[in-house]
Amino acid sequence: MATTRPVVLVTGASSGVGKEAARAFAAAGFEVIGTARNAARVTAPAGVTYLDLDVTSDESVASVVKQVIDRFGRIDVLVNNAGVGANGAAEEFSVARTQEVFDVNVYGTMRMTKAVLPHMRTQRSGRVINVSSLSGFVPSPFMAIYTSTKHAVEGYSGSLDHEVREHGVRILLVEPGPINTPFGDHSVQGDTPMPLYASGRRTFDEVLAKNASGGDDPATVAKVIVAAATDRNPKLRRTAGTTAAGISVFHRVLPARIFDRIVRRFNRMPN
Repeated sequence: MATTRPVVLVTGASSGVGKEAARAFAAAGFEVIGTARNAARVTAPAGVTYLDLDVTSDESVASVVKQVIDRFGRIDVLVNNAGVGANGAAEEFSVARTQEVFDVNVYGTMRMTKAVLPHMRTQRSGRVINVSSLSGFVPSPFMAIYTSTKHAVEGYSGSLDHEVREHGVRILLVEPGPINTPFGDHSVQGDTPMPLYASGRRTFDEVLAKNASGGDDPATVAKVIVAAATDRNPKLRRTAGTTAAGISVFHRVLPARIFDRIVRRFNRMPN
């Protein structure tokens, strides 16, 4: 059943930013397909169809993309929002635990993107919106593993955008700051905790909780995602939320030594 409406596929749409993005796309007139690990447990917003998806599985990714194309005849926008947090000192993460985080945040994004690109190239149009983070362009102490995944997504997106642009496809980034969601409550923890970092971890947890409670509403990020998908002349990067916008300016204009002090002060670390 082909549709005349633009079709968007949003991963990680069971809650938070992903669910709000699905809702916003539906309001903007899109045919919206959201995904979740267990779609049956999601209360779907009006106008959103949900499918089960595991972004760490090649078979699951291929199946979902095929289902969407078979049912709706097209995919115009992919929003790679599925992700997992990772909190703790880098030294506390084994390589195996680190690989688990990369498999969702980085390789999951790559799997989904590779799965839709042949279709988008054939139709000579399409956009992939990769949800990055403030941590995609600045250091985040006690989030080194998570930050590494977002830096990887940024490098992948910027490079791939140049490769596919001549085929009518754009790869774009949305970079939120702290968002008022329970995302941090479900983050992966280091599997080899060390007493050396216990105090720093406690401070980090306090900072994270404070930033989240005072963070932007997920709908703020959803609005930026829809703008990236629909603007006639899209920018490669868009920050989302007041904190991300402010720190992005500081990062561009301040000397490195001063910005380093701001990072440490922001994270309540000794100078």
